[in-house]
Amino acid sequence: MKDLIPIKVENDQQLLSARDLHKGLGLKRQFTDWVKQNFKDFEENTDFVFTPQSVNMPNGGTKQIKDYFLTIDMAKQLCLMSRTEKGKQYRKYLIEVERKWNDPQEVVKRGYAILQNENTQLKLENKNLTVQLEESNKKASYLDVILGTPDALAITQIAADYGYGAVNFNKLLKQVGIQHKVNGQWILYKVYMGKGYVVSQAFTFKDHYGKDRSKTTTYWTQKGRKLIYDVLKDNDILPLIERDDIA
Repeated sequence: MKDLIPIKVENDQQLLSARDLHKGLGLKRQFTDWVKQNFKDFEENTDFVFTPQSVNMPNGGTKQIKDYFLTIDMAKQLCLMSRTEKGKQYRKYLIEVERKWNDPQEVVKRGYAILQNENTQLKLENKNLTVQLEESNKKASYLDVILGTPDALAITQIAADYGYGAVNFNKLLKQVGIQHKVNGQWILYKVYMGKGYVVSQAFTFKDHYGKDRSKTTTYWTQKGRKLIYDVLKDNDILPLIERDDIA
């Protein structure tokens, strides 16, 4: 049977335009008057949905006009109410459309399509959740490293986590306001002093004369490494394992 009127499917329901039906039935009454007279016995958002449409104007612009999407049942009743030959023709057509829609094979096909779509959506959601979880784990991983390494570390080791050498990393910590140099030695700014961020450890070595010498070196505690991480992160500087541009 030739298609008499466009049918759209939305939320597994067949719908058609009230304006298309009004035009197809060849009714003389104005569309708005027809709607006012015939829609009062139907329930909005159940039998029909208000759906304004944009139409092109001769001057090149567009205009919004009123339209409604009707269920097949409502459309069939409107055809009967028209009491015209066109109404009988359209009603017969809509009955056939409905019959095909309710054919068991078509129902199974639609159900399978819905399941496939839901499965695809579920896979996408699972993929998104996996990515979010990976990102969450990735962001937490450096903190895990810190928490899993209770021993104090030299600045050289921490600098390597960020892809820096010790010299440049010390300068970076100065730029972000953690430390400054006093008499050739890196010292924490006052706000960070005495809070357990660093410890001093002495080590002995032989000078070029073969004499034993002793020197004090600063090591960063777990708490201090966390401070470095937080301050650098606030300045958009991340360790290598948390950077998206590092594979």
